Amino acid sequence: HEKPVLVDFWAPWCGPCRQLGPILEKLDEEEDSFTLAKLNTDEDQTTAMRYNVRSMPTLIVFKDGEPADMKVGAGQSRVQLIKWLDLFAA
Repeated sequence: HEKPVLVDFWAPWCGPCRQLGPILEKLDEEEDSFTLAKLNTDEDQTTAMRYNVRSMPTLIVFKDGEPADMKVGAGQSRVQLIKWLDLFAA
């Protein structure tokens, strides 16, 4: 099994995205259970639209190449994010 991939859909003008970004990057350094990818929606609107991303930030976990779950907004704590990601790290 490949590790799940967490895609952070963000935009440079989005304040909550700038708050969440460093949390995700630190988590990526400390946790080996997932791979972090970041997608700037200003630069790639097509992909954002394909996955129904309408507000920033949006996090989507991909398991075996398919979207498995989505969280919208920056309201997740580090602990909540770890618990959420652990659901897919089998």
